[in-house]
Parts: sequence; structure tokens; C-alpha cells
Amino acid sequence: MASATPRLTPPCGPSSRAWPETVRKGTALSTALEEHPRLFSRLYVSMVRVGEEAGALPRVMTDLADLLEHEDEVRGEVLAAIAYPAFVLGFGVFTVILLLTVVLPRLFDMMREMLPVLPLPTLILLQLSEALGRFWPGLLLALGGLVYGARRALRSPRGAEAWDDLRLRLPLVGPVFRAAALGRFARTLGTLARSGVSLLPALRIVEETLGNRVLARQVARVAEETRGGDSLATPLRKLGLFPKGVIQMIEVGEETGKLDEMLLKIAVLEERHLRARTRTLISLLAPALILVVGALVGFMVIAILLPIFRLSRAVY
Repeated sequence: MASATPRLTPPCGPSSRAWPETVRKGTALSTALEEHPRLFSRLYVSMVRVGEEAGALPRVMTDLADLLEHEDEVRGEVLAAIAYPAFVLGFGVFTVILLLTVVLPRLFDMMREMLPVLPLPTLILLQLSEALGRFWPGLLLALGGLVYGARRALRSPRGAEAWDDLRLRLPLVGPVFRAAALGRFARTLGTLARSGVSLLPALRIVEETLGNRVLARQVARVAEETRGGDSLATPLRKLGLFPKGVIQMIEVGEETGKLDEMLLKIAVLEERHLRARTRTLISLLAPALILVVGALVGFMVIAILLPIFRLSRAVY
């Protein structure tokens, strides 16, 4: 990736005007950035501080820019991949709700007048349509309460950790989340090591940037074991965070003094796995969503046509 000078200016606002003024008064750049944790992550601040202390701020900032650019690129690819299934699901749900609340109630009133006994699929659809039409304010309140309760639960430490653990255990989706977290682990740790950050502080920084509390707790255990002088590969092998081939690459990197290069190669491998698993997941998810929406619409069509067939038989 071509070197690029990172844009240090954060989004517009009071904080964006405060930190350059602090630097002009003689405060170190890393100290000024640290005063705005919502704009600059711990990874950002730590790498800037390392660059200042080593007298290599331009090179470190280039590494940081490459890292942030690459993360943004991977994130964009994943979001682009899930856009189509999300559209299919959203459009299907909107169509079904529109039919149940606007179109079908008028049609069912006509059917009730013409047929004394409606078929079972029609009755099921009729009851569902009447429930949505009668109780939609309560359903909206219940849905809002459910969303609010879920957000409150996910913000609590226990709820967030349970959700992170569930994400890793989900079939098909779990390997995608794991590959994304491990790719970030390897790329961030490799970038920090290449910038001159020692292993233990680098692991502490990586722990906060993984985006998964379960894996972060395992990285914290790795950091504790490396504190006693163990190599990085030994605790990683105990915890089973990486495949055996990846552990061997880390061992070779430690033995040859090129750990940063090996970690960045591992990051490339994990990100490649992430893209492949995402494509596989989307290739399975899109047809599955189409089948689900098609089944719902098909059931509604059958429920509407059955009374019409009965009427036509009664006429002839």
C-alpha cells in the first residue's frame, strides 16, 4: 500500500479546535491527543507517543495511516457484501407488513361476506392481519422496549461479554467474527512491534482494540504469561487462538527477530480468510433470505386464492 500522510484533524467541533491549540502551546502531540479519547483511540495515542520518543514520528504516522486505511478497506468490503441480503430482508418485511395492514383487510371483508367458512390458511392470515391492525401501537411499544432493553443489556459488562461469546459460537457467522478479530490482532500487534513498541505494552493496547471481550480476555492472559518471560507463541498455543501453522510462523518470527513481519503476514492470511468466509456466508444467506420471503409471500397468495377457488366452484 502506498504511503500516505494521515489526516490528524478530527471531525469538526469544539474538541477539533482545542487539541491543535494545545500543541501550539508546547504540549506533546500524544498528550494533546490523549485528552480526547472519543476522537483518538489508545492505539492512535500510543503509536504517536512511540514515534515522538524514538524521533521517528513521520514513519510511525505512515504506519498508523496504513493500518487505519486497511481496517477501513476491510470494513467497507464486509458492509458492501451484506448490503444485498439486508435489502432483501428489509424489502420483504416491508412488503408483508404493507399487505397485512393495508391490502388484505379490505379483501378479507369481502371474503367473509361471500363465504361462511374460510380455509385454515386464510383464517391464520386473517387473524394475523387483524392483530396487526388492532394492536400495532402496543406492538410498536413492545418492539421499542425490546430494543431499549437489549441495548441496555449489551452495554453492561456481563451482557456485552455474553453477546461476544455468542457471536463466536454461532454457526457460519462465528468463524467470520473470529477471523476479523484475529486479523485485527495480528495487524495491530505487528504494526506496533514495527513501530518500536515492546511486546507487553503492545498486547495491552491490542487487548482494547479487538472489539470482542472474550478474545480480549484471552489476550490479557497472553500478556500475563509473556510478563514472566515466555515467548508470544507459547501462550497462544495453550489458548488455541491461532491454528498450528500460524503459531509456527510466530515462532519463526521470534527466532529470527522478524516478529513484526510475520504478524503482518498472518494478518494478510486472516483477512483473506475473512473475505472468503464472508463471500461464502453471503452466497448462502442471500438465497436463504429470498426463500424465506418467497415462502411468506407464497403462503399469503395461497391463503388469498383458496377462498377464490371455493367461490368459483360454488358458482359453477
